[in-house]
Order: sequence, then structure tokens, then C-alpha cells
Amino acid sequence: MMQPLRQQSCCFTGHRPEKLPWKHDEENPRAIALKEKIFDVVEALYQSGLTHYICGMARGCDFYFAEAVLRLKEERPDITLEAAVPFEGQAGRWPEQDRNRYFHLVSRCDYESLLQRAYSDDCMKRRNFYMVDHSAVLVAVYDGLFGGTMQTVNYAKKSGLEVVEIRP
Repeated sequence: MMQPLRQQSCCFTGHRPEKLPWKHDEENPRAIALKEKIFDVVEALYQSGLTHYICGMARGCDFYFAEAVLRLKEERPDITLEAAVPFEGQAGRWPEQDRNRYFHLVSRCDYESLLQRAYSDDCMKRRNFYMVDHSAVLVAVYDGLFGGTMQTVNYAKKSGLEVVEIRP
């Protein structure tokens, strides 16, 4: 397969469950509404010509994003999803339910980019910058809190990407 074009690509960043108001309760009406909003944004970006989506495959909002892309892909088979994995054992210490969800999602991706074999202090940052460097648009579930999401949003803006922010 040929590498997708940057101008047709979108990446995603967002909070882990611990930073979301509903934590792990995905049946919460606000969680359900956020998932629908992410789907609507992905669908609008597809309509604007973006067909390749890159996800860092972290717990929380990354899972929501990957699931939204896969849902749209059922109707739009020209969509591709790339798992940008920061290091080989990313899901190794997660709860079993999250690990199973992660492996299921990765198995449904069209591409898998492993950034490095072993964990390092900067592997998540390297993954985030990789996604931005290969995209034209960043979708961010972001509420202004300091952390990796803020760092990715700032890097994307500095790099000239269009940034679509969704408040959780």
C-alpha cells in the first residue's frame, strides 16, 4: 500500500478516562454525546476530502475516535485508519477490558506504525508529533488542562495544522 497523502490525513488527540468528567462510565449521557460529536466531526472531515485517519490508540478518547472512524468506514470503504503505536507494550499494564479493546481496534486498522520497540520518557510525545507531522488536520478533545493533549494541540498549531477542538 502507498503511504496516504498528508493533505488527505487527519490525526486525533484527547484525554484519558481519568481526565474526563464521567471517568470510565461510557454509558453516561455526556460520554455518549461526545462519541456522537466525534463521529459527526469525522464525517464532516470525510466530506471535506480527508480519507486517512491516524489514532494514537490510547485509552479514553482515542478509542472513541478509532471507533467513530471504523463506524464511518462501514459506509465509506475508501477510509483508512492508522494505529500510531508509541511503543510495543503500550497496552501491557492496562486493565484486561482496555487491553482487549485496544487489540481489537488495532486489528481493524489498515496501517500500524510502531514508533519504537521499548518505552522511553518521550515516546508518547514522539507518537503525537509523528501524527501531527503526517496530517493536515488535528481533532482534539481538549479542555485546556496541561498534559500531552495540550502539547499536541500547541505543536499542531505551530505546525500550521487546522485544529478542531471538541470540549468534553
